[in-house]
Formats: sequence, structure tokens, C-alpha cells
Amino acid sequence: MLTLTKENFEQEVLQSDRPVLVDFWAPWCVYCRRIAPVLDRMDGQSDVVIAKINIDEQPELAERFGVEVIPTFYLFQNGAHGDKLIAPGSQAQLEDWIAAQRG
Repeated sequence: MLTLTKENFEQEVLQSDRPVLVDFWAPWCVYCRRIAPVLDRMDGQSDVVIAKINIDEQPELAERFGVEVIPTFYLFQNGAHGDKLIAPGSQAQLEDWIAAQRG
């Protein structure tokens, strides 16, 4: 799983040749900790790169993407993202959203 910062975001996400699922989270967020095992299971299972941004350490990125509630997910493809997903209830919901984002 990739840890994103403002220093590596451009290279790892915007310039990636693979889709990147970005999880905006914080260590104090109970729901973020609850969904973390789902991300661990999904990591490496497809061509989608799983990446995390700790909003406490990277507030500029959270602000840049309008993150107000966590966890918030964006799927980046070819340097752009579609609709965000906030606090999915299950792995199935997250996977369905990714499939819909990919078209």
C-alpha cells in the first residue's frame, strides 16, 4: 500500500499509468480503522493501486480535494478523478463503486 504526500502525489497518482484508489483517512478515525482491513485485502488483487493520505499529515491535499468527512475515496485515472465515495459500508460497495468509476 502506497503512502501519499504532497511531495509524491503528482508522480504516484497523477502520472500513474494504472488507476489509483486514494483513501483520505486519519489514525483517530474509528471508521477509517474499520475499513482498513478491506483495503489490505484489496491491495494487489487487481490493477488498481491502493494509496492512503493521512489528512493530519497532509492537510493541503485534503483541502485541495475538498475532503470534509473521512474516509473519503477518489479513483484517479489518467490524472483525473470522478465522483468521491464517502465511508463505504462494505468491500462490495467499494468494489462496485470502483467498477462504476472505471466505466
